[in-house]
Amino acid sequence: MAEDFVIEMLHITKEFPGIKANDDITLQLRKGEVHALLGENGAGKSTLMSVLFGLYQPEEGKILKNGKEVAIRNPNDANALGIGMVHQHFKLVECFSVLDNIILGVEPNKLGFLQKAEARKKVMALSEKYGLRVDPDALISDISVGMQQRVEILKMLYRDNEILIFDEPTALLENEKVEVLFRFIKELKENGVSIIYISHRLNELYEITDRTTILRDGEYIGTVVTKETDRDKLIAMMVGRDLASYYTKNDHVQDEVVLEVKDLADGDRVKRASFDVKKGEILGVAGLVGAGRSETMECLFGITHKKSGTILYKGKEVAFKTPNEAMAAGFGLVPEDRKKEGLFLQSGVRFNTTINVIPRFLKKLVWNRAKEDE
Repeated sequence: MAEDFVIEMLHITKEFPGIKANDDITLQLRKGEVHALLGENGAGKSTLMSVLFGLYQPEEGKILKNGKEVAIRNPNDANALGIGMVHQHFKLVECFSVLDNIILGVEPNKLGFLQKAEARKKVMALSEKYGLRVDPDALISDISVGMQQRVEILKMLYRDNEILIFDEPTALLENEKVEVLFRFIKELKENGVSIIYISHRLNELYEITDRTTILRDGEYIGTVVTKETDRDKLIAMMVGRDLASYYTKNDHVQDEVVLEVKDLADGDRVKRASFDVKKGEILGVAGLVGAGRSETMECLFGITHKKSGTILYKGKEVAFKTPNEAMAAGFGLVPEDRKKEGLFLQSGVRFNTTINVIPRFLKKLVWNRAKEDE
């Protein structure tokens, strides 16, 4: 007798111009299972889940629920089938309140009149139960990225979905909230809910997942029982080579200090930050959400201004007033929220790549397109 699966994605192929994001991928999810989807950035994980949630339509393949083929043309179809998704890049209306975002599309009504009081009670009960406290009246545009992720999770909880997709759900959560989320996931599993869990963090996979499917470069590599597969094998499947060859020794660090920061403060989130960076070195900056990591980098880059402290770059004191000054000195910044703060989403790759160095391609106000292409 064939094994029963609540969801089967069979031979899914999804193409975009110039790239095959999913190439003949099969994923089978059991009832009451936490199933990990593992792969490097660009492996096709989020694309595959966007197909399951109805955001994309595949060129080939089919989706079965409880053994019967289903058509998922859009997220409304997915929700009708009991499928919910917490997106890596949030799908929220920024000018709406937290409450309005959570109930959007499934607003309770009586004789055509919106019953917000009833919705508010359910949302607040869910937020209290799972430790995901939010201000239901706050605008999405006014809350932090971490809070926005809570809203995404509450959207899914509010709909009572039975198949849940978590796309990198802990990336922006504080440690104690991660523990709450894991307890919540285990509770859902005990109640028969099936979960697909995307994460780069192997510790999380070993703690909460039953099986792991690995993708690489848009292709299906294999499915394994998580706890029966050692870490090195998972990484080798994910990157295509063994661990020793993947993590090479850094022999490029020199004694020369190129950046020295002393007691940096911005009068708000950054208070007495001190560190130095040597030539050829990669320095990690770690901390919980709200600890001031991004704010420290923004202060260095001239987005915000320091109130006190010293920044020495190649032995000379600097205090960039704008990002242009920082870039002219050789600094670059990849922001935390690249879609909101780093890219013009309505413009093309060419424009986004060259926008910060426009003067290189201008001569007497004439744009040199050939030079830009080069």
